[in-house]
Amino acid sequence: MELHEYAAADATELRHLIRSGTVPAGEVFRAAVTAIEKVNTSLNAVVGPLFQHPLEYDTRGPFAGVPFAVKDLLLTAQGVPSESGSALTRDFVASADSDLMSRWREAGLATVCRTSTPEFGLSCTTEPDFSGPTRNPWDPTRTPGGSSGGSAALVASGAVPWAHANDAAGSIRIPSALCGLVGLKPTRGRTPVGPGADEPLFGLTSEFAITRTVRDAAALLDEVHGGVPGDRYLVARPPGRYSDALIDARHPLRIAVSTESPFGTAVDPRVAEQVLATAQLLEQLGHHVDYAQPIVDGSMLLELNIRFFSASIGHTIQEISGSGGVESSLARVEASTAACARRGLDLRWTDVAEARSWQNDITRSTASFFADEYDVLMTPTVATPAWSVGSMRGNQPGWSAESWIREIFQHVPFTVLFNVTGQPAISVPIGMVDGLPVGGQFAAAQGGEHTLLALASELEQAAPWAGRVPPIHVTADNIDPSGAIAGLGGSVPEEVLQ
Repeated sequence: MELHEYAAADATELRHLIRSGTVPAGEVFRAAVTAIEKVNTSLNAVVGPLFQHPLEYDTRGPFAGVPFAVKDLLLTAQGVPSESGSALTRDFVASADSDLMSRWREAGLATVCRTSTPEFGLSCTTEPDFSGPTRNPWDPTRTPGGSSGGSAALVASGAVPWAHANDAAGSIRIPSALCGLVGLKPTRGRTPVGPGADEPLFGLTSEFAITRTVRDAAALLDEVHGGVPGDRYLVARPPGRYSDALIDARHPLRIAVSTESPFGTAVDPRVAEQVLATAQLLEQLGHHVDYAQPIVDGSMLLELNIRFFSASIGHTIQEISGSGGVESSLARVEASTAACARRGLDLRWTDVAEARSWQNDITRSTASFFADEYDVLMTPTVATPAWSVGSMRGNQPGWSAESWIREIFQHVPFTVLFNVTGQPAISVPIGMVDGLPVGGQFAAAQGGEHTLLALASELEQAAPWAGRVPPIHVTADNIDPSGAIAGLGGSVPEEVLQ
């Protein structure tokens, strides 16, 4: 299989080629390895060595043999390192599959590698000291976002058709937006997160994947959705297959559009312009569009996230430390991680209980906006195009939990609300600014994945993004093994490669 053929195919097409016998699964896997090796020197998206053979999978699964990558955070595969982007957990090897990993195997996904993440996922960029910064295929001096930046970089560059990602404040949607991809965060409880946790980060975290096409997102959700016995949340099964929603779309939709963030964050006017242009397109497609947004107390939303993130990382550090002591562990993590952990260890249980109460208030008030007025809310996914690698350093001294979380939300003020409420939200490409992708976020009521996937598919057909290929791509002939990229100022700057 030629690399250009491999990179041009989404997962659905690769499944067809394998199942029809046109291309053997082993040949597709070798193409994936070659593709990753070609681009990773420039991207630094992979953690550890590539797997010599795909992780064991069900050869009868619907996507048997289709290459896949797993993010090095939360999800675990038996016998595979799980280091969470941190020197503190270097060489930790998982003793069992997490529930979603079992679903990936049952679907037949051929896992080829682990992808980079910031330390414990605590950033909206992927620049861990542990393995160095991951770079954006559209411009290697820019970030691919985070915390699923490694997965997004590989998918955007054509190295894999899709990759695992998870999302506690936007970590599926943010890198999808900055890399020109499709990123669906499912409804809380739609995909399994156990058995090691019942609601990671107090219910903020969802598990799924990043894809290049909407049909791949729908087809993959068809295979992995649904809880397992013991899950805290058991979401009602959908009325039909998600893939069918791409054909049987409900029309017209009541769509609210806003470029104002809950935190009053400044939005790049060029990003706002792309959102407004997409709103006009939606009207042309027959939808009812208003300019409105749910009323959210931004200070409450910020503070509950500071408490949730701090309490969660504090507990994680405490568990890892064991007899070695917390202070010894804090000395081995980045400054921002340590600051959040210290804040978490100082919290009282009543502080977290109060934040839980705020979460309930925000969830119910936002739910009424969707139940009574609108089917979908559209916003920018990220406030700006991808920013420079190195401009947001988690290991820079002086961070407090408050200042670090505020810094994150200055970049990504739109995604976090739907982690708090548990609603589904999807980011899809809506345009380009100075050669960098811009994403639009669409959110629906809980359980509304059908609506989001149908709308995303409609946009994919009306304003296709499949032809946009970044400079660092499997098909490019301007990349050599040293990381030099012709036409992009020669080699990637040394400080970026470190």
